Amino acid sequence: MAKATGHSHMTISRIWQAFGLQPHRSETFKLSPDPLLVPKVRDIVGLYIHPPEHAVVLCVDEKSQIQALDRTSPLLPLRPGQAERRTHDSKRHGTTSLFAALDAKSGKVIGQTHRRHRSIEFRKFLDRIDASVPPDPEIHIIMDNYGTHKTPLIRAWFAKRPRFHVHCTPTYGSWLNLVERWFAELTTKQIRRGVHRSVTELEHAIQEFLDAHNADPKPFVWTKSADEILASIARFAQRTANAQSAQLLSRTTVTGH
Repeated sequence: MAKATGHSHMTISRIWQAFGLQPHRSETFKLSPDPLLVPKVRDIVGLYIHPPEHAVVLCVDEKSQIQALDRTSPLLPLRPGQAERRTHDSKRHGTTSLFAALDAKSGKVIGQTHRRHRSIEFRKFLDRIDASVPPDPEIHIIMDNYGTHKTPLIRAWFAKRPRFHVHCTPTYGSWLNLVERWFAELTTKQIRRGVHRSVTELEHAIQEFLDAHNADPKPFVWTKSADEILASIARFAQRTANAQSAQLLSRTTVTGH
């Protein structure tokens, strides 16, 4: 940039810092095309901020295809002045899937691992939920529109249990599901830094993390209101539309010349 503009490196650095520019970074995004985005956001955020009385709110999802990985060389632990080091490559020993339900109020998690990821496994997990929660209160389940959640088998399961109420996140809106935050903790604190030489070993490690979490659970606190979220989405959508218009205009101008 300095060479292209004729300015010094320090001048370019000060400009970037003044305007908060970080050209070395790049992120991805995906706007939800769901026509029911607004009511779904209001519904789910309402369950977090103003949960119904005498009811349980469970955030349900699956973390699929978790790989049991073993490093090609032993991990080198951290020492003064040097970070922990591990090989970039690994040996794969199979996969498992974790079904989890996070209690939004208490922070406790109901978890179950399965080697396959079909509607029949999801129904078994729903049976686990039904057996784990108190028999009296209403149960509000927040989950996405994944195919295994919409099969006749699952629809029939919910139809027989009227105290279960399903709240679906918008398309590409899994960030609204609080259990995703717990999955991130599981990944960074247990799975990514672990060495697992078999799927069974991996499943034991997941269960250990689950037990340790439930021994001292801490709920995640949702702070953004639905209006704030929708306003942020609207601003981002406007910036995206402006960028697309500018890009289209640039292409038209070049073609015209």
